[in-house]
This record gives sequence, C-alpha cells and structure tokens, in this order.
Amino acid sequence: MKLKIFLLLLILGSAFANETDKYIISHGGILDSRAELKINEIGNEVKSKLNVNIYVDIKGDNGIDTKLPRDVRVKMMKKIEQNTVKNLKAPYAVLSLSMDQMYASILMSDDLKDIINKDDILGGYVIPLLASKDKNTLMAKASAATLNGFAQIADSIAESKNIKLNSSIGHEGKTTGTIWKVFMYTLVITGVLLYIVIIMREKKYKNMTKKEIEEMEKDGK
Repeated sequence: MKLKIFLLLLILGSAFANETDKYIISHGGILDSRAELKINEIGNEVKSKLNVNIYVDIKGDNGIDTKLPRDVRVKMMKKIEQNTVKNLKAPYAVLSLSMDQMYASILMSDDLKDIINKDDILGGYVIPLLASKDKNTLMAKASAATLNGFAQIADSIAESKNIKLNSSIGHEGKTTGTIWKVFMYTLVITGVLLYIVIIMREKKYKNMTKKEIEEMEKDGK
C-alpha cells in the first residue's frame, strides 16, 4: 500500500514539474523558482487567450568560446538558434540568454515579427538588468531580466490584439532600465564636464605668471 502511494506521488510530482516547466526550455540552474512560477503563469494565460507559446532558454554557458572571431561565433550562435526552434510550433517566441557569452536574443516565428519589437524589449527590459554593476547575484539578475523580457513579450502580443493579461506585470520593468540608462548618462555627462573643467584650469595656469599662481594658491583659489 505504501509503495503504491509513493509511486502515485512520484507520478503526480512528475506531472506537476512538466506542467510548471512547459515554457522553460532550459533554465541553466540560474532561474529563481518564483520567477519560474510567474513565467509559467504568464505563459499559460498567453496560450489560453492568444494561442501563442512563449518560451525561455537560459544558459550559464552555451559552449561557444568567447575568444573565437566574432563572425565564427555568430555562425555558431545561428546554429544553436535553429536547433532551439526546430521543433516549436508556430506562433512562438523564445527569449534566449547565455550569460557567459553575454548573449541575449528573441527568436520568433514569422507571424510575430511585426508584433514583437526585439530591440526595444532587449534594450529596455533585459540587457540593462544583466549589465548592472551591483551586488545582486547572477541568479537574481538572470531571473529579473528573464521575467522582465518574457512579460514584455507577452504584453506586446496581447496589446496587438487589444487583450489585457491578468498576469501582466505591466511596464514596471522598464523603470529599472530607464533609471539605469539615466544613471549611465549622468556619469558620462559628469565625466565630460569634469574633463572640460580640468582642461580650462590647465589653460588658465599656462597663461598665468609664476607670481600670479603663487598669489592664487595663497588665497586658496
């Protein structure tokens, strides 16, 4: 009797795992379980309301040597992408990330190419989180970026059909990306201004006599 119950639990556990992972091709061991649950919640709603499958394919290392020439790496990446989508039924979209290779892409069937703005989603919702220089762990960054990108892909498809997703996380994800961009732009502008100040000061010193410099230093200017 106990053996039967144990086998039943194994079967149910396996079925539940398959159900919760059906939109996750690979997670590379770097996706937080909470992010996985939300991804599958969104994926289920998109499938039921829009009849579109959205997947994530996340790897820590996809096996491509980063020291290889860029054109060689691109060709190898294309082969990996073709292998990823070869058995997927259209319409589909796949958020693909390889952390070690610093690679991020969205693969999609032809019928979604006019709906999903790949560059906007990657540049606004995914890459800024992956590139952030903070104390967050690799798992935290990968999970946030993956969920962010996945949710935005879903919203893009839903909006094209004037449908609101109950599982949507809205456009909050882009706020993080926007803050990061503003921060980076501020650093650049500050650096340029400091550079100009230094150049102007050096020119001022060059045009001053030794006596004038000594007097200015005495006055603490």
